[in-house]
Amino acid sequence: MNPIVLIPARMASTRLPGKPLADIAGKPMIVQVLERAREAGFPRLAVAAAEADIRDAVITAGGEAVLTRPEHPSGSDRIFEALEALDPEGRHDAVINLQGDLPTLEPSAIRAVATALETSGADIATLIAPCAEEDRDNPNVVKAVVSLTPGARVGRALYFTRATAPSGEGPLWHHIGIYAYRRAALARFVALPPSPLEIREKLEQLRALEAGMTIAAAVVGGVPLGVDTPHDLEKARAILAAPGERKS
Repeated sequence: MNPIVLIPARMASTRLPGKPLADIAGKPMIVQVLERAREAGFPRLAVAAAEADIRDAVITAGGEAVLTRPEHPSGSDRIFEALEALDPEGRHDAVINLQGDLPTLEPSAIRAVATALETSGADIATLIAPCAEEDRDNPNVVKAVVSLTPGARVGRALYFTRATAPSGEGPLWHHIGIYAYRRAALARFVALPPSPLEIREKLEQLRALEAGMTIAAAVVGGVPLGVDTPHDLEKARAILAAPGERKS
């Protein structure tokens, strides 16, 4: 595969407005995320920016960015526009959709989602981690129902839900919203209308499952810190200010 990492970013955020440009250890958060992807060893990565301020900050930091239409309903739509603009020749046959609010993400997690896509034969790959006990009944924590044989690190995702599922004994998986798409799968996905279960659960990935697309889920060690609030931002600043806090 010849993947490209694309990071969708927009300034609008109800809980933390302007968060892509929030300073973390002397750099905008979006630049920190870009650096995590660079540390993972991917040769090409770019930011799909909804606003010129984000694009300019990335370019100033030496990164690649493209300005996209601000009205996109999702990050998937935004990265597809960016992909078509950055690679009209189709050289990249896979796309990693990396959230722009994960500045402390382990580079190994980005490699894991790419490997899962390449080795599984699935249309899409994503990540899961063991669900913490306090998050089992939290509807803000999305659970993945995965067919995973004992000892395996990659399985087939059967469903995603905000409910506590599956029932009975066994692990509960916390879904991490990082995706790798085969290029044709991304093009198909963004062309589909929102599906009934997607609307009901408010989970975009269910659109793919309802359309018969396959999603591989790779197990990683932990859930990365997503920066959604001022408190999260302070935690990220503390982590990245302390040498040796992250491992790749």
